[in-house]
Amino acid sequence: MYNRLIKLLSRTNRFTRSTVNTRLHIVVFRKRDFSDLSYIHNIGKEPLRPLTVGQLLEQTCFDHGNTTAVVSCHQDKRKTYSDILYEADRLAAGLMKMGFVQGESIGLWAPNQIEWYTSFLGCARAGLVVVSLNPAYQRRELEYSINKVALKGIICGHKFRKHNYYEILESICPELNKNTPGHLRMKNMPSLRNIIMISEEKLGGSFNYNEVLNMPGEAEIEMVKKNQQKIGFDNPFNIQLTSGTTGSPKAAVISHFSTVNNGYFAGKRNELHKKHHTICLQNPLFHAYGTIIALSASLNHGSTLVLPSDGFDPEKSLDALREEDCTIIYGTPTMYVDLINIQKRRKEALNVEIALTGGASCSPQLFEDMLQVLKVKKVKSVFGMSETTASSFQSLEDDDKEKSTNTVGYLQEHLEAKVIDREGHIVPIGVPGELCIRGYTTMLGYYKDEEKTKKTIGSDGWLRTGDQFMLREDRYGRILGRYQEMIIRGGENIYPKEIEDFLNTHPDILEAQVIGLPNERLGEEVCACLRTKDGRNFTVQELKGFCKGEIASFKIPTTIHIVEVFPTTATGKIQKNELLQLILNKESNI
Repeated sequence: MYNRLIKLLSRTNRFTRSTVNTRLHIVVFRKRDFSDLSYIHNIGKEPLRPLTVGQLLEQTCFDHGNTTAVVSCHQDKRKTYSDILYEADRLAAGLMKMGFVQGESIGLWAPNQIEWYTSFLGCARAGLVVVSLNPAYQRRELEYSINKVALKGIICGHKFRKHNYYEILESICPELNKNTPGHLRMKNMPSLRNIIMISEEKLGGSFNYNEVLNMPGEAEIEMVKKNQQKIGFDNPFNIQLTSGTTGSPKAAVISHFSTVNNGYFAGKRNELHKKHHTICLQNPLFHAYGTIIALSASLNHGSTLVLPSDGFDPEKSLDALREEDCTIIYGTPTMYVDLINIQKRRKEALNVEIALTGGASCSPQLFEDMLQVLKVKKVKSVFGMSETTASSFQSLEDDDKEKSTNTVGYLQEHLEAKVIDREGHIVPIGVPGELCIRGYTTMLGYYKDEEKTKKTIGSDGWLRTGDQFMLREDRYGRILGRYQEMIIRGGENIYPKEIEDFLNTHPDILEAQVIGLPNERLGEEVCACLRTKDGRNFTVQELKGFCKGEIASFKIPTTIHIVEVFPTTATGKIQKNELLQLILNKESNI
């Protein structure tokens, strides 16, 4: 073949035999095998859905109008999809009558309750951008968030545990009570024009929720329906304020398109398309887990979403599982630890087919407990972040126990993923590095923060997650922790999750978290923070004996701290930076 090519080219006047030889050495390459690189593209078998969230609600109502959409156990309320569409359109028309225009931002600050669900979809029908606010926010956090995204209005719960939302608003703006509803002028929140309280009380300077529902006439409600085609599916829809485990929260802007489609494909991974499922949601609705993997997924597939309580309560979760005959349960690892402890005592007869865990790393021991104690048929994992809408990796329908236990699943449809080193080069399969994602789920950017957006999303569209990740040969993913959580001890890179997974196999350890403590000689030393059964104490020597021969000696913890509870965000993520500070403060006082 080579000699025939030389003869053919030599017949032309442009090439001599010598130049042909030279040039062939330049242009003839061996085909490279890229299968050894940590890269994957899941092209998907179904097309993406060109819908807004409001259009999706209308479509689901057409297909499943009489199906129960949402149940709020603690409020003793339930609504069908037809009920939800009717109320969402009334709310949308009421908001438009108050002066809201398409594209403006409105905050949603409430615990898990049925009005959160309807407000989220009502704002979608009005073409507004919903800013999801943490129901645990106090004055400083709320004021920062409202001003960060220049909210034009806010829909608030009234009371949640020790929180009185109106009093928190009043503490920011003492003049609130003297303002006219709909015409707010407040020094510390200058952009805010309207406050809507989910309350039967009439509170100064605000409208109540039912008041807004009763504002519009039939013609105004009809206008909401006609306006749906004017809302683009690529338009911004939701702003997720990141958990803020390190520094101030950033505002990730998510489109209708990614909200609809990530919910659809996440729902398929949880088998929502196969039959009608009833989902018990323990997570907060405001977070991407609740918004996308629960609300959007159930909306896409006509499932029923059950809210057992306004905030996480394992006793009420078990009540809801039994009373509503839930077939699927969602939660974080910490939630499942508490739920399992309650179930060991109550021994409820449950009918749960699938347990989904996400929001933080889950140990193999916890997986086993979920199967044995909760008697679920399948345990599935989901992994993602607000900046990638919600689900990037998730268990497939037929994953075996090994894959479910040791990985966070397979890449979602229509996405690309790669794992890179600190220089930005793709690492070989099986080598840890930073996970990057590219595809329709990528946020539109951080709200009015071009600098941080460019640091996170490259000009080539790749989003850097900041997560330590590893792709296996079968292209299933393993999360190793956050990049900044890696411990460097005497030059050795140590991934906390590996140690945590092993410590969690000890029968007297409920939950383990591993952090790095400053050490003058080694740089960092390994510290194990433990939640133990009945507050049991551990000595360093006892823990070393348990670890000896099981994990490398340089990974064995040299310091132990017993804790009653780990500091977490509202979504269940362990705040390791805060945990580290607590330990350092404790040691400095010894």
